[in-house]
Amino acid sequence: MNSVGTLSPDLLLVTEQDEVIGTAEKMQVHYDGVLHRAFSVLIYNDRGDYLLQQRALAKYHSGGLWSNACCGHPTRPTDTGQQAEQRLDEEMGFRTELTPSFSFIYHASLPNGLTEHEFDHVFTGTYEGEIPFNPAEVMAVRWVSREALLQEMAHAPETFTVWFRILVDTIEKQR
Repeated sequence: MNSVGTLSPDLLLVTEQDEVIGTAEKMQVHYDGVLHRAFSVLIYNDRGDYLLQQRALAKYHSGGLWSNACCGHPTRPTDTGQQAEQRLDEEMGFRTELTPSFSFIYHASLPNGLTEHEFDHVFTGTYEGEIPFNPAEVMAVRWVSREALLQEMAHAPETFTVWFRILVDTIEKQR
């Protein structure tokens, strides 16, 4: 399964203003470090805790690291939010309404020779209930308070995905 389930593996290449300028194959985009559109989903429970997932070891990068509830790459330019909701269901096994929150651009080299260079659209939602996650995508899930997450990130940043560290830092700067 590719980064958006049954959708095309071609990613949307974008400008720094998020204007679509073309498409390219997912792995080539990550080898070349080309700016492309992505989304990240943050899910909170009623107490405001973050839902974290530990990425499956078989993922093409960042396997075993803790991250936000889900993320992915939209393949159609007009419905990124809908594709984020679909990906949440595919990875975590539940649906909830998502709200656009903010966007950011980041560029990071990964240990396996790949490069993330994403225009990342962040969506948030709330959820209470069972999390029947997809074991092909996710090793484990847990809820963590903001305070505990910040403490963990300060003491062991290498256990979290690079984009999630940037995402949390961005949220903290907005507080």
